[in-house]
Amino acid sequence: MAVAIPEIPMKIETERLVLRMPKPGDGAVINSAIRASINELKPWLPFAQTTPTVEETEINTLEAHLLFLKKENLRYVIFSKETGEFIGSTGFHSIEWDIPKMEIGYWINTEASGFGYMSEAISALTDLALNGFGCKRLEIRCDAENYKSRAIPEKLGFVLEGVLHNDELSVDGKNLTDTCIYAKFS
Repeated sequence: MAVAIPEIPMKIETERLVLRMPKPGDGAVINSAIRASINELKPWLPFAQTTPTVEETEINTLEAHLLFLKKENLRYVIFSKETGEFIGSTGFHSIEWDIPKMEIGYWINTEASGFGYMSEAISALTDLALNGFGCKRLEIRCDAENYKSRAIPEKLGFVLEGVLHNDELSVDGKNLTDTCIYAKFS
């Protein structure tokens, strides 16, 4: 039986932000943010283990664009409404439309950190997932030692369901890490 996939907004606006589907040509601004934030991203994200070239980031952005159109992975790039500056990236992955359930991931440009932008963006995605898509389960997973990342689901009322001990290798492949699983349900 075919699963009915809901309409996916290509753009979401909050009080201060515009979240939109990645587009061809976004690679340069995203790459600039990665370069400016590499030291903060490196401990947590596989893509930040080496500094990508603009071309590599553009290819990744084009792949994200295609996956978005196929409704397999819904990445949104985040911009300030006021200045147009790139804030970061977020989106839905590990999507299972037949349940439906999904996971939210995110990273922020270090220059935009500390202003509540990511909490604002994740709040909007949480509302979309639970009320727009009818998700029965929404997860945020993060390294137990990534306290800045953990603060977002905690602030937004996600339940810490548990900590998976020795769950994954650290992104540098040198240590075992623990994973926190936060969830909201409808």
